Amino acid sequence: MPKQSTNMSGLQCLASENIWFDKQRYDEAERCFYEGANGPSTEQRQSSSHAGGDQELVSRMKSLELENQSLHKVVKEMRAALQKLESRVVMLEKSPASAAVPCVKAAPVKAAPVKQVENGDDDDDDIDLFGSDDEDEEATRLKQERIDAYAAKKSKKPALIAKSSILLDVKPWDDETDMAKLEECVRSVQMDGLLWGASKLVPVGYGIKKLQINCVVEDDKVGTDILEEEITKFEDYIQSVDVAAFNKI
Repeated sequence: MPKQSTNMSGLQCLASENIWFDKQRYDEAERCFYEGANGPSTEQRQSSSHAGGDQELVSRMKSLELENQSLHKVVKEMRAALQKLESRVVMLEKSPASAAVPCVKAAPVKAAPVKQVENGDDDDDDIDLFGSDDEDEEATRLKQERIDAYAAKKSKKPALIAKSSILLDVKPWDDETDMAKLEECVRSVQMDGLLWGASKLVPVGYGIKKLQINCVVEDDKVGTDILEEEITKFEDYIQSVDVAAFNKI
């Protein structure tokens, strides 16, 4: 009889407890405890990794947008400079050559003086009908000298040399390439009719940057093919060379 009473009291005790009705809350507390001890779960780490990848993708897209805007700005400035040069060349071509040299005026021909010969017997001998040709010869000589001086001055005028402005993209092998050494190699290429200009480093992606450099060449002396061939000889630093922009000056 006492044994049955003890079993009944145990059942009553369990009936009064509500732990089985709040099992979900206790399971959640247990999960939080183990996560605090062992770190976040695999699912949470994967979610965090995906979020980091999305952020990196957005950062790269912004970098490409900035690079695109920079290139548009450079092209716009080069077009404006080209238009100014073209306008100047047109004005020089329209201006007459005679504007630089004053017109040559022929020296006035003086009438030959009348030579009087003292001869009282014959009045017809007092007038020299033919006069002297010395004045005509002097005027002709002066005119010829001025013509020769104008021709000599015109021959010294330099001829118009055809030139082009080229924007090059020089790409390295990877992000560990020494870009300062790469630019030094590019500028070491020297030719008659080649002049190097400004340069800058432009991000490409994954930490890699390319060298964007401008140069002016004389069309009769330097071509893009030989220029690219000379630059790519530095194969330890340079992967490839591309022409980003080409404009006649």
